[in-house]
Amino acid sequence: MMKIGKVPLLLVLTVMMLNLSASSAWFGNKHKSVRNSGFPGETTSSRSLLLNGARSAIVLQVHGNVFPVGFYNVTLNIGQPPRPYFLDLDTGSDLTWLQCDAPCSHCSETPHPLYQPSNDLVPCEDPLCASLHWSNGNGNNCDYPDQCHYEIEYADQYSTLGVLVKDVYNLKFTNGKQLKVRMGLGCGYDQVFPAHSYHAVDGVLGLGRGRASLISQLSNQGLLRNVVGHCLGTHGGGYMFFGDISETSRVTWTYMSSIDSKHYSAGGGELLFGGKATGVGNLLAIFDTGSSYTYFNFHAYQALISWLKKDLHGKPLLEAPDDHTLPICWHGRRPFRSINEVRKYFKPLALSFTTGRRSRAVFEIPPEAYLIISNLGNVCLGILNGSELHMGDVNLIGDISMLDKLMVYDNDKQMIGWSPANCDRVPKSRHASI
Repeated sequence: MMKIGKVPLLLVLTVMMLNLSASSAWFGNKHKSVRNSGFPGETTSSRSLLLNGARSAIVLQVHGNVFPVGFYNVTLNIGQPPRPYFLDLDTGSDLTWLQCDAPCSHCSETPHPLYQPSNDLVPCEDPLCASLHWSNGNGNNCDYPDQCHYEIEYADQYSTLGVLVKDVYNLKFTNGKQLKVRMGLGCGYDQVFPAHSYHAVDGVLGLGRGRASLISQLSNQGLLRNVVGHCLGTHGGGYMFFGDISETSRVTWTYMSSIDSKHYSAGGGELLFGGKATGVGNLLAIFDTGSSYTYFNFHAYQALISWLKKDLHGKPLLEAPDDHTLPICWHGRRPFRSINEVRKYFKPLALSFTTGRRSRAVFEIPPEAYLIISNLGNVCLGILNGSELHMGDVNLIGDISMLDKLMVYDNDKQMIGWSPANCDRVPKSRHASI
């Protein structure tokens, strides 16, 4: 899912082969260059040294916040010569794409000059292309064998259409090496989005579980373990990483759900309110940095609203219907300046996941991880009703509920982990630097 407004929405990914258009014809005039994952001075033996050192990783500085910015992004240097691009973090989708310098009828302004695509087109039968199409059950109808077209549609009517290319990512590893790594990305030549959804980014960084995601491509080249993680700060900023960077001794682990193989999801969760069981259980939770806020399914959301209303009865908070920052806001006797002023009125939430016959992994959601202070000085609920977005039984854990937590998605072991963290400090790692 990609963040595209104050209230970002769940990604519904559809990748399909498209009929020839003006844009695809433009790419058809290109000639594929010889693809080579290596570069002068970068031999197989030099690359293998990356895995010989303990906890080899890539660490990137994160910018942004939940409110009022509404998204987190990193900077990656892509192309030859390398140019910087701001990319929106999205653990809910696989494909990394940039808005492309190509004939475009629906393109927004970007903070950097539009990406100049390489001539290295990904053919339709390439495993990278096939993984996008087959993962969505569309098959891989190669009407245009030399090109791989895609279309990604989001639940709030945001969409991007483009073609896959391979280009150079300039990456710095924590063992001191700097490599030019050729990987696939989307050249998005037609974007459609609501008027309110503009973000100052050049594209999306796909961090999901599929073969097209950046961490999967790095892992398949033998450069890193298939592990990705992030630490988003309450006051903004933070960091993200690929590979082994985190100290995992204090991390709480749970298994990725076998029901949902496309997302970082955990199943069988039970909702707790104020440390007590609520009877709302068997919840499927997806951890998605593509959403600023958290979404509960209809049953869990209605139960939460009922408990909050009962718990707030008699406290100096009244609903503020004139504040449209989020669906539910409350005002006090005077405007609030920070969450610290209101957290005493709200009880903590938690999701408890079964990890064995008797063990549980508890994901804590304290008040500051589900509330914001609006520009009007009201406190607003950052947990929204997923049924309004036709999300079914899915519960989406967005950025707000992952603040000040080290989140680790270990695709090799099929596990999700978290621990409280100071996201201003990078975990200890040999030669770690940003």
